[in-house]
Amino acid sequence: MFPPEEHPYPDDAVRARWRGFPGRVLLAERDGRPVGVAAIEGPWLHGLYVVPDEWGSGAGARLHDAAVEAIAAAHDKAKLWCLTENHRARSFYERRGWRLNGETRIVEYPPHPLDVGYSLELPRAVSA
Repeated sequence: MFPPEEHPYPDDAVRARWRGFPGRVLLAERDGRPVGVAAIEGPWLHGLYVVPDEWGSGAGARLHDAAVEAIAAAHDKAKLWCLTENHRARSFYERRGWRLNGETRIVEYPPHPLDVGYSLELPRAVSA
């Protein structure tokens, strides 16, 4: 999305962020090889990433559904941030019922793009 020659990926900062992540990480594998992850903490879907070779394979949908199910166990609404210009991801979430919630933030890494907030109403768990 951002030309690496103009905006190098902030590898060190991102690694430090994930090393200290206090939430839960779900992993998708194919033939013993990791192909995607979803990270959740509280009501937040902090990230859902699938290697490009697996786009369209269903790995992202399965990770999404597992993450939402885990969030729904304790919350009635899920939230996430998505880059405004990441049209593929935005379409993915919107097809699954996520709706813009009016929140925005500026991403801390250059070139400081805009994130938009999404929310998803979750069904309440039925007590036995």
